Amino acid sequence: MKLSNKLQKLPTQFFAALVQRVNAAIAEGRDVINLGQGNPDRPTPPHIIKAMQEAAANPQTHKYSPFRGIQELKEAAAAFYKREYSVDIDPDTEVAIMGGSKIGLVELPIAILNPGDTMLLPDPGYPDYLSGVALGDMHFDTMPLLEENEFLPDFGALSNEVKNRAKLMYLNYPNNPTGGTATLEFFENTVHFAKENDIAVVHDFAYGALGFDGKRPVSFLQAEGAKEIGVELYTLSKTYNMAGWRVGFAVGNTEIIEAINLIQDHLFCSVFPAIQHAAAAALNGDQDCVEEQRAIYESRRNVLIEEAHRIGWDVKAPNGSFFAWLKVPEGYTSEEFADLLLDKANVAVAAGNGFGEFGEGYIRVGLLVSEERLIEAIGRIEKLELFKDETASITK
Repeated sequence: MKLSNKLQKLPTQFFAALVQRVNAAIAEGRDVINLGQGNPDRPTPPHIIKAMQEAAANPQTHKYSPFRGIQELKEAAAAFYKREYSVDIDPDTEVAIMGGSKIGLVELPIAILNPGDTMLLPDPGYPDYLSGVALGDMHFDTMPLLEENEFLPDFGALSNEVKNRAKLMYLNYPNNPTGGTATLEFFENTVHFAKENDIAVVHDFAYGALGFDGKRPVSFLQAEGAKEIGVELYTLSKTYNMAGWRVGFAVGNTEIIEAINLIQDHLFCSVFPAIQHAAAAALNGDQDCVEEQRAIYESRRNVLIEEAHRIGWDVKAPNGSFFAWLKVPEGYTSEEFADLLLDKANVAVAAGNGFGEFGEGYIRVGLLVSEERLIEAIGRIEKLELFKDETASITK
């Protein structure tokens, strides 16, 4: 039996291929320092695990969840946005519970667009945005994220043709893979641009808790009028180290929220109720664990950048997320340099071109190992021939 046409159109799963290469190297007995992953390395905070244990011990949580999620979690999401961002959210009409934000990112185009419609996607960007394009038979145009623009899209550079055909735009700040962050002014400009061109906006706020240098990431919904044209997707994966728990939510525009809820009525029976209760405990509970984790990532970032500069690698520090976006040495493509690091230094990174055309010339490094392992990784890279030659230019 053949795969359906839709499945045949799906893009190659970039991260699956990366994991296979790393696992093959490990199977050979090599000590690989894996900086290519996006999987949090620290445990879920104990008070969240305790809430999960208590909820799972209650037989009532073993029944089907309400299709649209439990009220406790929807109210917790609304309270979280009021407390953290001073944004008012109606838990009954402006919250959709999801089994992780990836589900929302993939299903949303199918829920609010028609086959043949066009989306605007960031480039470089999270590869799985393309999954929704393929499954919905959509078209897409890209918005280059360039270092000289602080990795923000330049709406003024988009042609009238692109603006006229676009119906949905994805944004993601703090950004994966660049580590760039957005300002409130940028989001206000986004709202103006979206209204002017009748484009809905989805802001992927997966790394919303991870801003550095004393600058807290801004929520898209803090921009005046944002709820009139868009939604924000939030996941507990990064903020609370709950990646494997698969729970998140969307907040914002009531019509888009209803569309998410409706498509999920037909695809899922929501999330295991015990996980939802634990998620509510995470959102409502003590947030010291969030600040502790953010500080750890910032310290790791500082170590990585300091070590890179020590060996003469002229790279810039990310403003947020738990990734660093580093230029590859002159004379290498992203893939060539990533392959060199894995083959010769036993250091795994993600090649930038896997995130789009404008990712070429970069690699993505995850801040998801200890500082000691980051230091060791740079030490291994330092031993490569291109870093030994002091006369060579090692950055573009």
